[in-house]
Amino acid sequence: MTTSTPKFKTNNVIDIFSRRPYSHSNIKKFNRLAPEYDGLEMIYSNESNPTKLFSIKVLCWGLRSDGKVVGLVPWLDKIVPCTQIQDPLNGRWEGYFDPKNDEIFYEAPVHKIIELETAFEQYGNHEIFEGVIQEIPDIIGTHAVLSSDGFKNITLKEVVSWTLLSTGSIECMLIDDSKVSSTPVLPGDKCLYTGSNEKSFKYFFQHHIANKIKARDPKALEAIALLVDT
Repeated sequence: MTTSTPKFKTNNVIDIFSRRPYSHSNIKKFNRLAPEYDGLEMIYSNESNPTKLFSIKVLCWGLRSDGKVVGLVPWLDKIVPCTQIQDPLNGRWEGYFDPKNDEIFYEAPVHKIIELETAFEQYGNHEIFEGVIQEIPDIIGTHAVLSSDGFKNITLKEVVSWTLLSTGSIECMLIDDSKVSSTPVLPGDKCLYTGSNEKSFKYFFQHHIANKIKARDPKALEAIALLVDT
């Protein structure tokens, strides 16, 4: 006698959180974003400085299709969940940090979870949209580093906003200076274009690093020199 495991069509299985057909392929797709306005940070470590902890500001919180809420940061050349950062020095997430209360924590704040879940209930039916479904401002001063000659020359462009697409991906929005008709340039302006369409895009830099480069700080310029292709 032989037995067989019953097979189910995944499009007949409904995700209890999103109330939409379940799919393994979009289990970690982002459905909604909420900017971080209270200055919460991500802390991390790396192998080169094993006794130190570093921090960068959390850009926003994202609600995934599996119902999990995670912090997001611009990291190297993409925006990633804080818990999944990776770099050549084996950077590792160590938690979230509230500098106002000197508190380390490991799960998204309850108020952000409630905000995202409530907003998703109201606006989260992505099946009726295509393209951009949400755009949030960048309030942490992220800069995109552009170079078309192996870092011998670089251009720094401020990231104005981030768009959440119906595919679940998140794109940075940069200013096309030739199309600016009024200032300040705000999220949704027609002069903005996605970083993925910028062939010379290399990395994201935090604002304080970008400002040091603009001021021609020797240490910052030395670090940029190390990136020059050989």
